Amino acid sequence: MAREKKNIEFDPSIEEKEKSLSFRDLLDGNVLTRKSVLKQSRFILLLVLIAFFSIANRNHAEKTVIQLNRLQSDVKEMRAKSISISADLVRISRQSEVVRLVNRYNLGLEENLEPPNQLIYNEE
Repeated sequence: MAREKKNIEFDPSIEEKEKSLSFRDLLDGNVLTRKSVLKQSRFILLLVLIAFFSIANRNHAEKTVIQLNRLQSDVKEMRAKSISISADLVRISRQSEVVRLVNRYNLGLEENLEPPNQLIYNEE
């Protein structure tokens, strides 16, 4: 009998062997060396990059929302503080309160009980 030389590149039994996928091949990493995976490597890399950008974008969005909530609570606190300060200023600037404070600190000022006079200037 003559031995036939087989061309291994075109042997269909080898292709069928490559098509079978087992859990062991997945754990060993042999799946990554297959032709079908190597052909799709650019697409897989693109999917991985999109996944990384998606995760990074979500983390950035969450940080932005947290910072926005913190700033909104700070604005509420500052608004309340501003209202209380303006109410104190209105209370202190009343005439009776000013008189009381002047008497309390003995500044030597007296309250003017006469209404102010209006000066009229004639150009004749």
